[in-house]
Amino acid sequence: MKYNLFTLGELVTIKYGKNQKKVQSDDGTIPIYGTGGLMGYATEALHDKPSVLIGRKGTINKVRFVDHPFWTVDTLFYTEVNENTVIPKYLYYLMSLLDLDSYNEGTTIPSLRTETLNRLEFDIPDLEYQEKVLSVLEPIDKKIRLNEEVNENLLQQIEALFKERFLSHDALPFGWKRMTLGDVSEMSAGGDKPKTISDQKTDACQYPVYSNGISDEGLYGFTTDYKISSESVTVSARGTIGFVCLRHIPYTPIVRLVTLVPRESIISAKYLYLWLKSIPIHGTGTTQQQLTVPDFRKTEIIIPPEADMREFTETVNPLFHQVWSNQDENAKLANVRDALLPRLMSGELDVSDLDL
Repeated sequence: MKYNLFTLGELVTIKYGKNQKKVQSDDGTIPIYGTGGLMGYATEALHDKPSVLIGRKGTINKVRFVDHPFWTVDTLFYTEVNENTVIPKYLYYLMSLLDLDSYNEGTTIPSLRTETLNRLEFDIPDLEYQEKVLSVLEPIDKKIRLNEEVNENLLQQIEALFKERFLSHDALPFGWKRMTLGDVSEMSAGGDKPKTISDQKTDACQYPVYSNGISDEGLYGFTTDYKISSESVTVSARGTIGFVCLRHIPYTPIVRLVTLVPRESIISAKYLYLWLKSIPIHGTGTTQQQLTVPDFRKTEIIIPPEADMREFTETVNPLFHQVWSNQDENAKLANVRDALLPRLMSGELDVSDLDL
C-alpha cells in the first residue's frame, strides 16, 4: 500500500473555539466541549461537520472525535477536515497515537500552537484503504459505545428505584433512623502514592490506584498490593469535590480522596453510594476547597429498616453486576483496539485484501 506524506496543515484547517456564554442554555441541545469534556449545551453550533478536537490549553494530551454539531470553548481547537484527502475518523485514530504532551509550549499551563500543529507530518493512504482500516476499528468502538449506553440506562434505573423507595417521603417513616456517615462507615483519607506504580495493568501491578477526578473515575495507575478489599465508596476531596464512585474490586486510595467502608450490619455499599450521589457535597476552606474526614463524618444520612435495606440491595445487585460486566468487556475491547491501532496505521497489518 502506497502512503503519501502530508502535514496536518494540508489535511485540516485548525480553528479556535469561542466563548460559550452567549449560546449556553438549559434549553440547548448542542454539546459544548472543553479540554475536560462536556461543559453544557448550546442553542447553536460552532461547527456541524465531523471534526477532530485538539486541546489548546490545559489538557492537551488527548484528541476527541465528534460527528455531530458542536461548540468548543477557546481552550479547545476544532478542525475543518479536507475530506478529499483524509476521512475525519481515520485522522482521529492517527492523531490519537501522538504524544501531544511532547509538543507542549506552555510554561505554567500546557499549551499547543497552531504553527506547531500544522507542521506535524502524517503518512496517509488512499481513501479506499482508509475505509478498510476503519472497517476493522469502528465495530470495536461501536460495541464499546453500546455497552456505555446500556450502562447509562441501567444506572438511571437504579437511581430511579432508589429515589422512589427512599427519597419520596415527606416525613421520616416509622422505623427509619437519622444517623451520620461516621456512624455507618469507617471513613479515611487517601494515603501516599505507592512506591511501585504502573500506568498500565501488568502481572506485577494488578490493583488500581485511585485519586480524585472524573476521567476514568480517578484512575491514577496500578500497583502491587491493595489497601481496600471490600465493597466501598470513594469521594473526591479536592478539585472536583464530591465525585462519588462505588468500588467493587480491591484497590488503593491515595491523596485527595476520601474512602468510606460501610458497616455492613447497618448499611450496604450500594445504598451508601446512591445516598451520597443524591445529596450536595461541599468542601471547606478559604483559598482551596477541600473535603475533610472530620467534617464529612458529621454528614447526615437516613437509614431504613434492615429488611428494606436488604431487599433493595438484592434488587439492584444484578443490575450493578451487569454494569461491571460491561465495563470489563469494554476494557478488553479497548485493549484489542489499542493493540491493533498502531499496526493498522503503520501498514504492518495490511488490509488491502479486505472485501467491503
